[in-house]
Order: sequence, then structure tokens, then C-alpha cells
Amino acid sequence: MVEHAEAAVIARDWHDRSLPLPDSDELREALDSANIHTLLMVYVHLTHDAVMLDIFGNYIKPPFAVPGTEIPDEYAQELRSKLLHVLTTPGAAREDDPSEQLMQRMMSVGVGEEVADEFLPLLFDQIGFKLPKPRKEIEGRTPPQAGFKVLVIGAGMTGLAASLKLEEAGYEHIVIEKNPEVGGTWYENRYPGVGVDTPSHFYSYSFEITPEWTHYHPKGVDMQKYLLHVADKYDLRRNIRFNTEVVALRYDDAEAVWNVTVRGKDGTEEVIRANAVINAHGPVNRWKWPDIPGREDFQGKMMHTATWDPSVRIEGKRVGIIGTGASAAQLIGAIADQVGDLTVFMRTRYWTIYNPEINHEVSPGMKFALRYIPHFREWFRFRVYWFAADGLYGNVVKDPEWPVDSPSVSAANEGARQWALAHLEAKFHDRPDLKEKMTPDFPIFSKRIILDAGWLDALKQPNVTLEDGGIECFTPKGIRTKDGKEYEFDIIVCATGFDVANMMGKLEIHGKGGRSLRDEWGQDDPRSYLGVTVPGYPNYFMTVGPNSAPNHAAGQNLISEAQVNYIVECLDWINASGARAVEPTQQAFEQWNRAVEDQMKSMIWTHPKASSYYNNSKGRVFLSWPWRLVDLWNQTRGPVKENFELH
Repeated sequence: MVEHAEAAVIARDWHDRSLPLPDSDELREALDSANIHTLLMVYVHLTHDAVMLDIFGNYIKPPFAVPGTEIPDEYAQELRSKLLHVLTTPGAAREDDPSEQLMQRMMSVGVGEEVADEFLPLLFDQIGFKLPKPRKEIEGRTPPQAGFKVLVIGAGMTGLAASLKLEEAGYEHIVIEKNPEVGGTWYENRYPGVGVDTPSHFYSYSFEITPEWTHYHPKGVDMQKYLLHVADKYDLRRNIRFNTEVVALRYDDAEAVWNVTVRGKDGTEEVIRANAVINAHGPVNRWKWPDIPGREDFQGKMMHTATWDPSVRIEGKRVGIIGTGASAAQLIGAIADQVGDLTVFMRTRYWTIYNPEINHEVSPGMKFALRYIPHFREWFRFRVYWFAADGLYGNVVKDPEWPVDSPSVSAANEGARQWALAHLEAKFHDRPDLKEKMTPDFPIFSKRIILDAGWLDALKQPNVTLEDGGIECFTPKGIRTKDGKEYEFDIIVCATGFDVANMMGKLEIHGKGGRSLRDEWGQDDPRSYLGVTVPGYPNYFMTVGPNSAPNHAAGQNLISEAQVNYIVECLDWINASGARAVEPTQQAFEQWNRAVEDQMKSMIWTHPKASSYYNNSKGRVFLSWPWRLVDLWNQTRGPVKENFELH
């Protein structure tokens, strides 16, 4: 191997994936260690050689099949050899893309099951093969009206996407962000162990697929670094006003504009007039303290996971943690071996699933493939999407023939439950006390699951106690449980979640005629049309609104992009029509909510034992999207015009 060829590869910009590549040790290592299914996709993409699909199609099994995929080594080595030749030989790779028919067959072989026609438009969009042209470059499109201004609330994942797409469409806009930097959830949450359930190579924008993830599931710092990169690359901060909070929206009927009251860090308020408002403040930025008396009495340090103070030293301290959900599990797994004594106060049980990739680092060979091998990162993103998104939908749909008193809702759901039970048995075979405390009695996936990144092992450590007796109150020195036990702590951490059902937070919203959205929704009963709009509130658009969260699978990034696309399509319709505003009809609003309620009867979240933050205080499932992600993507291609009124 020639030394200058290796140096040439190392010096390449990862945006440059042109061929041929120098034959190097790095390339050969990548071919040896990178995902073999994805290498197959790349080879066929570059050669259109369907013979290899025929061979591998005999061995690749569907996701979660038992036994799983086992590809004979001779075929794997043949593929690697052929791909090495194509990548390093001038003229060996074709310059044209495969036909859609061949790509669909590649997808189906690659995941071991049929990829139906209905998924293709979503997949081509989300895996980056057919990105839409910026709207202001579309010939014949009506440009935005002069002076038409959009205000976006929040500069997290969705707010940044909104800003970028508004810019591409030529809309004057401003983003109001309460923090001093972009990132939203990933700027605010800094507790040890904070991370993401969604796989890294899917949890990102389709238009900015990066190979630079360090883990297969991103840590919080990785997500923040990615969003900072996006803000830098697309120069998004020039439209953002930081350290400013939106406190009220009031619609001016005569002028068809929103008067938006914002408050600066110094308390000064001003009113910004905007033709449209996009609320992208997200459901997980309104953290809440537990409803336990005596919180002000505690004389030690008390924190919420969402307000973690990194200056607080935890080493050797007596620490109490309230909660056993996802944030608590991540935190406990990260700090159990650092603190002195750790007491975990369980308020509810959660199903825990073993995912061997949750802590795995991306190997150098895999990262090389993602950086430099053409089409590899797109095809790997397809594979991750298929395994982590709509492929899981069957787990949350009730089988009408399944016993209603069962702790599961279908054969698929029972299989997932048995998988989780086996993991509990493997971890707690010598601790029946912990196994009993940690085994839920409700169907798996009826509330958020926990991916085990060291959580269960942490509970077995000798300095850790799991207390499930219930808390009576805080005391000056710690916590008293309902059975009279007294615990003393230096630090108490509340991993007690967010006020998700109060989707307005502290924001006051007054629509046509002064009507109040808080009066209509109350504290925890939000309703919308398609999770985006509400009748009576023209040009007010939500993201992750009522019944639009992807609670069956990964996919918040997809939801964010889809809803932003829908909103900009609505704005374009307003401008093309010469109108000033749009709102859904009352009839469309009622029909959609009836459809949600009807579909929800078939979903796991309405099981008698299902209770989570997906439900409001009366048990109504207000958060979850009850269909597949592909259905949401299709429904957000643009407004159904008969369901709206233009003003």
C-alpha cells in the first residue's frame, strides 16, 4: 500500500465522496468492519448488479427474526472484493442512479421483507436521495407577499428546521429563543448520562446527514454539537433573538396579524407584529417538580434533571433520586459508581429493553465508510429507519382477538414483552427482590420504554437502594416515606419529567374575537387539527401538537420536518391566493378528532392498565399519533383545501 495514497484519503473532506477512492488500509478496514447489508446496497447502487441481491436475498431475514441473518463468509468476502474494485477503479462505477424499481428491490432485500410502494416517497425524502428543491427556486411559484413576516417560537430541532425552510422559501422571519444558544432540549439537559433513545444515524435532518456521530445512540452533547453545526452551516443565528421569551399572542382580527409580546432577560417587554406564528417550543421544556409537600424545607442541594448544575460535586455524596423513567435511568447508570449512597424512589414501573448498541461507539472503519464511501450513509440511514420506526407499529396495535385482560395486546406485543422479561431475569436472577419491583403489569410500549445503558446493573450495586414504598414528604434533612422511614441526603435529584399535557406552558394565546386557547383547552386537554392548527386561531401553527407525537417508534426528526413542510405549504397557499390568513374549519377539526378517538380504541395506549404522560388527567390520550409515520408524512404534503378557510 503506498503511503501517499493513504494520506490522500485521510486528507479528503467527508463532503467529497467522488470516485475513485485510493486503495488504502482505511478503506479495506472499512469494508471489513462496516455493516454488510449496507455495503450490499452501495455495491448494487454503484453497479446495478442485481445478481448479488439474488444471492444475499436467500440469507437476509426481517428485523427481529429468530434465528437472525447469517450470511456465509464466502459471499460476504466476494461482496467486499467486488466493492473494493468498484470503489478504486476508474470507470468501474456507473454514474447514473438505479431505477426506482431496482432501489425498491434493494430496500426489500436489505431488510429481509417487502418495502411496499407507499413507503417509497417518504424513504427517498428521508434517506436523502431525492431532497426537495428550495421553494424559492421553484419555477412559477408565487413569492411571499412583501412584508409578510413569520415568527417562530424556539430554536431547538424543530425551530431550526422551520427557520431554514422559511429561508429557503423566501419568508422574512424571526426566531425567538429563551436560551442564550440554539439546541432546545439538548442545550438545557446536561445531567450525567443524558442521551437519546433514537439511533444517531436517523435522529438528524434528512438534508444534513452527518457521518460524525461517535455513538450509535447520541449522547446529549453529541446532539447539541450537531445542532450547533447546523446553525453554523446555514447561518441560522442571524434570524434568532436569544435570551428572549414569548409570553403572549393576541390576534388582531382587523389587520389579520398576531401581536406577539416578548420579554427580554432584563424583564423589558415589547410587541412584535407577525402575519403568522409557528410554535416550536416543544413538549419537553416545561419541567415539573413532584407534587410532594415540604420541598422548600430541604436544606441540602435539590435539582431537577432538566436544570442539572454541573458545578455540584456528587462524588461520595448521599444522593436521593425521585423517579425511574428514562432520565432517571440514564442518570443512575452514569453516577451510581461515583456517589456514596444512592437511594432511588420509584413512583411507577417501566419496561426496560436491552439494546446492545446503546453504548457502542462507531468504529473507525464504520465512520470511514460513512464519511467517504458514496451512498453508504444514506443506505445506512434507511436501514436504521426501517428497524426503529414503522417496523415497530405492530407492537402498539391491539389484536381484537387477543384477551382483553392480558398484559399484552397481540402476539407481536407479547413477543416484545417476553424479550424484556428475559432481560430482567438475566440481570436479576440472583436478586428476586429487584426483579419483583421492576416487573410492570401493563403492556410493553403502552408507556415509554427504557433502553438499558447500565441502569439495571446500577440497581444491583451495594451502595444503591430501590425504595418503592411511596414518599410522604421532604424533610430538612431528606425524605420521609409513607411507611415512616427517614432518609438523609446531601443532594436530591427530581427526575420527575415534564408538564407535557399543558402544551401552552405559560403562554397566553387569544385568537379571533379575543377567544382564549387556555379556556378551550384547559390545563391538559389540548385538541387540534392534524396536530398543527386550531379553528379560531388563523395563521397559528403548532409543531408536535395534540396527537402528533411518534410514540410507537423513533421519529421526532421526521415529524418536525413533515410538520414544517406542511406549515410552509399553508403559507405558500395563502400567498398564492392573495389571502391574509388560513384556519381549519370547525367541521374538519371535529372530524379529525373523531378519527383520532376511533383509531385510539385500537391502540395500546387505551389498554385498561396503560397510564403515562401520553394521557391527560381524565385518561384521554392527547399526545400520541395513532397511525404510522408514513401516514403522517403523507398527510403533511400540503393542506386539504376544503378543510380550511382563507381570510
